[in-house]
Amino acid sequence: MNRSNITKTLNPRLDIHSPSWHFAIMIKTQVQIPDDLFRRAKAVAAEREWSFAEVVRRGLEYITAVHPPGRTPGSEWNLPPAEDLGSFLAPEEQWTELSHEQP
Repeated sequence: MNRSNITKTLNPRLDIHSPSWHFAIMIKTQVQIPDDLFRRAKAVAAEREWSFAEVVRRGLEYITAVHPPGRTPGSEWNLPPAEDLGSFLAPEEQWTELSHEQP
């Protein structure tokens, strides 16, 4: 069943142009979020007295507005050419030892 059939089934008079339309049908999903990002999002939710789900919805609304689907990406970025930085300052055998030195 596609989205238009669902809305007709739920309410044939549903105004899809109303601000609350995107809340009429929701998809439940799971995502993996790094711990630090999760803590920051929970803090935003608490400060604004929003639910965590509202923070996620608003973030998705923002990112899809800034980067709308179907838009062609800009020119492809490539690494700049490498420069010769000269010879190594320490022999390869000492790299591990030197990387563990405390400043």
